Amino acid sequence: MDKKYRIFAINPGSTSTKIALFENDRELFAANVSHDAAKLKEFREISDQFPYRKETILSELAKANISLKGVDAFVGRGGGLVSLEGGTYTVNETLLHHARIGFTVKHPATLGSQLAYDFATTYGGKAFVVNPPDVDEFDFVSRVSGLSDVARESRDHPLNQKEVGIRYATSLGKRYEELNLVISHIGGGVSVTAHRKGRMVDSNDVINGDGPMAPTRAGSIPAVAIIKMCYSGKYTEREMYDRITKTGGLVDHLGTSEVHEVLERIKNGDTYAKLIYDAMIYQIGKNIGAYATVLKGDVDAILLTGGIANDSYLVEKITDMVKYIAPVKVYAGEFEMEALAAGALRVLTGQEQPKIYNGVPVWAGFKK
Repeated sequence: MDKKYRIFAINPGSTSTKIALFENDRELFAANVSHDAAKLKEFREISDQFPYRKETILSELAKANISLKGVDAFVGRGGGLVSLEGGTYTVNETLLHHARIGFTVKHPATLGSQLAYDFATTYGGKAFVVNPPDVDEFDFVSRVSGLSDVARESRDHPLNQKEVGIRYATSLGKRYEELNLVISHIGGGVSVTAHRKGRMVDSNDVINGDGPMAPTRAGSIPAVAIIKMCYSGKYTEREMYDRITKTGGLVDHLGTSEVHEVLERIKNGDTYAKLIYDAMIYQIGKNIGAYATVLKGDVDAILLTGGIANDSYLVEKITDMVKYIAPVKVYAGEFEMEALAAGALRVLTGQEQPKIYNGVPVWAGFKK
């Protein structure tokens, strides 16, 4: 590539913001900018944190003697948007408005597009978001549940999953849109997704209690058992929500979400820890098999990603369960910053056309 593009990626989290400066796909600088938790609590709305986060980011850049002048593109994580198809979106007024008010969700990720737009306005360059958490490419048949007033929605890890899908395709000299893949992101939450020719057509709801259990999440639980717990008088609504989404899984069984700690306990002879960890692995493998059927068994590869994919024991056990379906390839860790930069770069180089956010849900035509 003759021209060198400078891209600044922004990924806001609960109490920190990851930033990275790239030249094409080469990372020049990266930092995880910490924000004072007490200070963040002073802000009533997520968007009210914007000036404070911007100031701390610029301070971090100044310490590293890095200027944002001449940056070709600023790209943020995004979020708070209506359901949309995957891709790289130009930050327009509609997208910016939805991010500011947290149209669909209140999360620090919504600051990504706001910061990208502000920096682009100040320093020049373009502002994008890439495969935000709102990506929803489900087939209509995937949306139907057993209750007429409950529709299934896509809540998984689109940014990291699509990036590893693209990386795998590139390793074969192919395009992501040419392949059928089952990709599992294995981290604090676990998502397993069927990717058909570049679309995430079905997945477990990693946010609302579906699919495999995870370090902090309960996963699928028989609904009647949950109903009984809710009406037992033992738990408040908040406590039940937390058990499903924050303190379930390994935390509920073993009192920790740290896999390295669980592995150490297993090494020291803790048979219950081994049972629970094996059960989580079993559930991931079972879900991979289920989503392979969505692709009618026509699966080019099974990709494992996320932080816990660094554990060779887990990889070996899952591979043993699913290798009959397709080859298993591991992309351990997460590639969110690289994915943000890569999405912007594809647009800057003309490999992709930027998408326009119109504020209309992609499945607005779904009929219950």
